[in-house]
Amino acid sequence: MRTTLDLTTATDVVAGIRFPEGNRWHDGRLWYSDMHTGEVFSIDPGSDEAPRLEATVAGQSSGLGWLRDGRLVISSMESRTVVAVSDDGTSTAFADLSGVESSLVNDLVVDEQTGRTYIGAFGYDLYGGEALRPGPLYVIEPDGSFRPAADGLVFPNSANVLPGTRTLVVSETWGHRLTAFDIEPDGSLTGRRGWATLPDGVTPDGSTVDRDGAVWVCSVDTGEFLRVVEGGAVTDRIDAPGRCAIDCALGGEDGRTLYLATADSYDPAVTARTRAGRISAVRVDVPGW
Repeated sequence: MRTTLDLTTATDVVAGIRFPEGNRWHDGRLWYSDMHTGEVFSIDPGSDEAPRLEATVAGQSSGLGWLRDGRLVISSMESRTVVAVSDDGTSTAFADLSGVESSLVNDLVVDEQTGRTYIGAFGYDLYGGEALRPGPLYVIEPDGSFRPAADGLVFPNSANVLPGTRTLVVSETWGHRLTAFDIEPDGSLTGRRGWATLPDGVTPDGSTVDRDGAVWVCSVDTGEFLRVVEGGAVTDRIDAPGRCAIDCALGGEDGRTLYLATADSYDPAVTARTRAGRISAVRVDVPGW
């Protein structure tokens, strides 16, 4: 293992938020959802400016992405929709999955090559204490139409298209693994296979991919960020003791700043009281893709 760090070596970028999710680096700014408020912000970490409110959705906000026409898309978890936001701030429903999906929708990724969006759903009522059931992954076309892409995933979460490939790697949070698919020309997913079995107890949540095709993945239950290569070897680790490690993104001027999102709980009732969520930054060796 090359690097073992902890949050004491990190610099805080944003603090005092509830549950930071959807970390993305886009157009020279760090974008993120404050999931438990439904708000989406961006910030220039190299300046003294305050975070800029970009959008608010009715329901918990999670994954972020950008369509080929430049619109921001946001996973609106409780309404089971994907919302599109134009440059003038106008929000419209891009894809409404509420008629086919009863569980909360989760993180998303936009495939830059095709403009298609992949989004997962919990599969069961996590907050209501329902017994665990596998969840689906949907593919959304650029026109907003959608269809199932995969099923039987154990809490599908973040996903990344590996650089220079047509491979989609998905976090299965309660499955303790990363699962890969081949992306076909029509957007279908085939060739399902294990990409990495993670160490005992690791529950992969948000993730980001670097230039070498390794995945930085967060473990919400064990409070750590791991750089994982295909096969499951962990090359680097950042500890966040006592924290939920929620999401991460590579960015900055040279792509070598890793932004780390953490909170004290994933229970909305707790974060409403504490507002202890924050995004911190550390430097890493391999830049983002």
